Amino acid sequence: MTTDPAVHPAWLPEASFAPLGSRRVAVDLRDDVSPVGATVRAEVAAAVAAHGGAVVDADHMSPDVVFALVPGDTDPEAFTVTSSGGAVTIAASDARGLLYGLFHLVRRGEAAFDATDGTRRHAPHSPLRMLDHWDNIVVHPVMGQVERGYSGGSIFYADGSVREDLARVGQYARLLAASGINRVAINNVNVGPLETRLIGDLLPDVVRIADVFRPYGITTHVSVSWASPVRLGGLTTSDPASPDVQEWWAGAADRVWAAIPDFGGFVIKADSEGQPGPFAYGRTHADGANMLAAAVAPHGGLVHWRAFVYNHEQDWRDRRTDRAKAAFEHFAPYDGTFADNVIVQIKHGPLDFQVREAMSPAIAALPGTRVAPEFQVTTEYLGHQRHAVYLGRMWSELLGFPYWGAEDGRTLADVAAGRHPSGDGTRVGGFAAVSNVGDDVFWTGHPFSQANLYAWGRLTWDPTLDPIGILDEWIGLTFPGAPAAVRETVHAVLDESWETYELYTAPLGVCFMVQPGSHYGPSPDGYEYSPWGTYHFADRDGIGVDRTRATGTGFTGQYPAPWSDVYESLETCPDELLLFFHHVPYSHVLHSGTTVIQHVYDTHFEGLERVLESVRLWTEAEDAFPADVAERVSDRFAEQVRSTTDWRDVINTYFLRKSGIQDAHGRTIY
Repeated sequence: MTTDPAVHPAWLPEASFAPLGSRRVAVDLRDDVSPVGATVRAEVAAAVAAHGGAVVDADHMSPDVVFALVPGDTDPEAFTVTSSGGAVTIAASDARGLLYGLFHLVRRGEAAFDATDGTRRHAPHSPLRMLDHWDNIVVHPVMGQVERGYSGGSIFYADGSVREDLARVGQYARLLAASGINRVAINNVNVGPLETRLIGDLLPDVVRIADVFRPYGITTHVSVSWASPVRLGGLTTSDPASPDVQEWWAGAADRVWAAIPDFGGFVIKADSEGQPGPFAYGRTHADGANMLAAAVAPHGGLVHWRAFVYNHEQDWRDRRTDRAKAAFEHFAPYDGTFADNVIVQIKHGPLDFQVREAMSPAIAALPGTRVAPEFQVTTEYLGHQRHAVYLGRMWSELLGFPYWGAEDGRTLADVAAGRHPSGDGTRVGGFAAVSNVGDDVFWTGHPFSQANLYAWGRLTWDPTLDPIGILDEWIGLTFPGAPAAVRETVHAVLDESWETYELYTAPLGVCFMVQPGSHYGPSPDGYEYSPWGTYHFADRDGIGVDRTRATGTGFTGQYPAPWSDVYESLETCPDELLLFFHHVPYSHVLHSGTTVIQHVYDTHFEGLERVLESVRLWTEAEDAFPADVAERVSDRFAEQVRSTTDWRDVINTYFLRKSGIQDAHGRTIY
């Protein structure tokens, strides 16, 4: 594979292949001629060439490592690892399984060859582990080339077209396969006129991108516009009940799959934030999704229908209207009516990827529907990749949320895998997330933000993995052979960085205290009187949104037991979500024993102190890091300190002026 040596190797530096490449390796792929099989052969050949090993014959040379296709496993991505006397055999029924097994060995390093004798099977939790790119072919005048992207331009597009040189996309595909991702949507869900043409005259460029992803087992998807029949087909309507519209979509699907036989399907954002959709014709989202599903079904295609549908022209004076209720109200009534190849993609929280918000009840409300919880790897509301924030802990907590209580035990991750307690076990969905990658030399802008991209893949493969174990795994791969000071510093900076970010930003489940538009930096009332439906209702007496059934919007009633009652009651609502569900006085005493107002003051001072401690640790160790990494991280830390100080002072001053209650410790608040 052609690589750009100027681009950071992330978690696949050459040195990470030394334990594999220094050994005798046999590759037995029988008569496999697939692109993925060719990749396995090429990866092994490159590793042994670089590290002094050899490719040998399994029957005659007593290899240290064997990669073998063995029929029998029904999961094409699964593999087994057999250890015996220091030798390792990776077996799978498909070349994709062998590729994942190869990267498993790379992750394990020398430890893979010291393992206790035995055989263990590895298989993904879900067959669909996806990244959605919000890349625009042309630079948007407000959102830029990558919407909510903080890592430069697009790796797919430049100067209004698909890049001629896609070598960087190939490097990206390799990184994704090594972490467990198997699907990518290549353009923004807010589909512009030019991007609409990706299923029209620009389809040959999609073919080129798919050709680059395919050798690493990654399936290509495209975001489409509901208005495509009008924009591309010259029709006067996009009504899903129109035979002309149905025929147009069927023809479009035929053309796409004729060009890309293993194409994944369409992602669509409809009737949301100005995007066109079936509501304009009096149709439901089930009507719209099923019409598209019928068009792609003959080709085995999927329709990812996003549930991010809400009124973005809300009257802030109306405290009964609640944006958090929207996904449930629009989709739960139609459970069981969506076609088998429709996946309803639902944000993990009912609002919008906040640092702390409740789980979306809609995810638990669709036992008869394939569901893909949607996350955000790009840190739109968590520091724009200018702050060092590792999200592995956050995602692990969300994936393990027990929707029906601890006794039942089934989680968000179980729902994604089709294990809803009221389902029939066939409604298998998956996981989707918005990518954080751009054309920056470090992929993610902040070198430490690479850990989030890596952790997303690893947790979607196995949601039960320890997120801090994943962090240490990433550190070891990214800085192979580094002194202890490097490993310990990165771990200390990132380990509890999500919790630190929460401390110095919006407290106790309050959302959207950010600058409108950019979503970076503090602005406590930035959205408070806006039409976006993102309010906290702070006044002189208290703060929070009453979402109870008794006196509020009734949102708590969308949850299954026990959470519908846990969140309803002040006595049982967790502190970290108190203001998401309740409007309380500033003097309200939390379960922690402190008042709401004192909690705000204390956490914002503590948050800055934690960041300053991270900077101290970094300063002591930065000379041990590669110079380019050290320079970029130091620059980012300078901005994080500035921003965190701003957050502390703006939020504390806001609440002091609202409440009139002084800090019990007499610290400076303006």
